[in-house]
Amino acid sequence: MNSFEKLKELIAATEADANSFYVKGNKAAGTRLRKAYMEIKNLAAAGRNEVTELKNTESK
Repeated sequence: MNSFEKLKELIAATEADANSFYVKGNKAAGTRLRKAYMEIKNLAAAGRNEVTELKNTESK
């Protein structure tokens, strides 16, 4: 559940940059947004591995 909570926090923290980039056209916010998307991708992969590991542990 740790990866899921981190993912939710990161998405909430990134919302302002997304708004600044898409609505206001702020290019620096776009750079921060791209960085956050990469972190989201990595956290999602970690969460996927966490779920798989727990699933396999419980079934044994």
